[in-house]
Amino acid sequence: MSFTFVDVPLKPVDVEPVNENGIRFYPIPGADKYYPSVTSITSFKNAAFFAGWRKKIGEDEANRITARATQRGTAFHSITEDYLTDKLDLDRYLENNPLSVRMFQSAKSTLNRINNINCLETFLYSHYLGLAGRVDCIAEFDGELAVIDFKTSTKIKQEEYIEHYYVQETAYAAMFLELTGIEVKKIVTLITVEDGSVQVFQKYNLDDYLQLLKSYIKEFVGRSNA
Repeated sequence: MSFTFVDVPLKPVDVEPVNENGIRFYPIPGADKYYPSVTSITSFKNAAFFAGWRKKIGEDEANRITARATQRGTAFHSITEDYLTDKLDLDRYLENNPLSVRMFQSAKSTLNRINNINCLETFLYSHYLGLAGRVDCIAEFDGELAVIDFKTSTKIKQEEYIEHYYVQETAYAAMFLELTGIEVKKIVTLITVEDGSVQVFQKYNLDDYLQLLKSYIKEFVGRSNA
């Protein structure tokens, strides 16, 4: 399948983040300032939960699980990007990432619901929010313009535990609107599970998640200045 790419009024920017006390900051083009990444804000919100999880299972096991998930997710993202840009050669992934290849095969029919791609692994930022980050994809999904986030998981995700995904995606929608004047219709979370399941969550109430994002930012700033 071949995907169509759409030209948008967005200059490609190549920036390298810096890390400070476990928080990722991006230099902002044309401005003498750094903004924290969206994922740093959402991770900060869930820091207490993950600290408890690490304590419960032990540091060694937590590190093993985290490293495995990172490798799986990174490979899946690379395969997906190659597929959407018509550059996919699965053979180069099979030896080191067979699980990610199998998961991609499971997700392929869902990925085929994407078209008219505006952004793919694109750096975005917002002066209004004071945030930056790299969006997975902004494209039409089932014919409606959406921020699309590609996730992988060991097991099925319960929706009550993924609010921060929606907040993250809404941040990218706000950045895209600020930089291009183009408004997305919805946010879409695609979670591919190791058992071959693919979960699709679509949300239209972006204003609600924008208010949540602002509360995340307020808490982040408050703790950072404490």
